[in-house]
Amino acid sequence: MTSRERWTVYPLLFLALGLAVRSIAVPQGEFGAARVDSLESTRLVCKEIVIENDDGTILLHMGRVVKGGGGRIEIKDKDGVDAIAVGTTPDDRNGVVEFFDAKGEPTGQLSAPPR
Repeated sequence: MTSRERWTVYPLLFLALGLAVRSIAVPQGEFGAARVDSLESTRLVCKEIVIENDDGTILLHMGRVVKGGGGRIEIKDKDGVDAIAVGTTPDDRNGVVEFFDAKGEPTGQLSAPPR
């Protein structure tokens, strides 16, 4: 085999081997769950975001309003009790900020004026 033939055959051989191994090493399709230490993205599309403490207590929940409506952000204290919520009401599109006491009971709210 001449040097010129080697420069043609060996790169093609390694390309074919690399493509064959790639399909095994990188599975295609959707994942049910993935665990990563860091994620960098320009745009992220999802149904909800939940931030948990090390013990599993939910500290922040961002998602859709139950029973219709738009989006909602719920911020909780270290024990997982509601502290403040920002979002829309289930009935209409008005924005609202809700405040909660130490037991998680609603104490008041600021609503946007009706349009």
